[in-house]
Amino acid sequence: MLVISPVRWDEACFSAPSVRALIAAGLDPLVLCAEEVCEFWRSIPGLEVMTHASNAKPKSIAADLSAKKFHNALIWEASSAADAARLAKIGNRIGPAIKSLKKILTQAITIDEAATDHRVRFYLQATMQMGVESYLPEFFTPLGPPAASHREQILLCPDSDFGSSHEWPLGRWLAIARDLIDAGEKLLLIRTNTGRQLASRMAEALGDAIECKDIAAAHEAFSLFANHRFFIGADGSMPHLASHFGATCIVLFGPNDPHWKRPLGKRHTVLRHHVECAPCLLAKCPLNLRCQNELETARVAKAVREAISSNK
Repeated sequence: MLVISPVRWDEACFSAPSVRALIAAGLDPLVLCAEEVCEFWRSIPGLEVMTHASNAKPKSIAADLSAKKFHNALIWEASSAADAARLAKIGNRIGPAIKSLKKILTQAITIDEAATDHRVRFYLQATMQMGVESYLPEFFTPLGPPAASHREQILLCPDSDFGSSHEWPLGRWLAIARDLIDAGEKLLLIRTNTGRQLASRMAEALGDAIECKDIAAAHEAFSLFANHRFFIGADGSMPHLASHFGATCIVLFGPNDPHWKRPLGKRHTVLRHHVECAPCLLAKCPLNLRCQNELETARVAKAVREAISSNK
């Protein structure tokens, strides 16, 4: 069975338990994804992966699919790869009954929106309706424990690829970092090219007190997540990927809804200051960013200390 990967990193993470369920059911799924996402999918044992260029046109992808002669395709969302499945004339194209997929699917699956208290259930409901047992704990298990050599080092990622409204103020991140450094913790600051470049500004302020790692693309951080025990960061793609590869996360939420989009697994801590306009899901706040500015440093520091203590 062909499974077309969601485009966004967080959505790929949420769809992974359903793909693992398809593997366990003996359906031999092959995931089709953009080249930059392939390392994520190849981390799942027993899964075959097929890639296409991120800017590939549907006709180009369809030519490769036609050579494989797929009979069934599971399609989660509209994309160039989804259009390619139609152009390749894959006979049974299954997916959720959403407007953007109306012209692509041959078999639409109705999703009970009232039951999707977490985004992962959107994907689980689809595979369950295909007759696949999907709600088993092993499908949510992280890939493995971190390597012993980096077990005590904590990853920090204050930047968010979801937009500036998803980022906590710089001064408060610095307060948390200094608190951890004073407590003797070893920190690795992940510097990305997203958001307001908070990590770069933190590195300038902290100097030699903190180690830094530059990440140009998300997949470059996979080995860090697999080899470190603990991650503290802004709501964005990084916490979901860190969770997938085995790190325990503390995630600071703003305009997003942590009940709906928290990282998978019960071991994580999510922090949020609820305001009347949340969740707005906006990348840039049109008001005064209360959801971030009113999340108190003391509350975050207390949660960080408790989480680190309970995970030692």
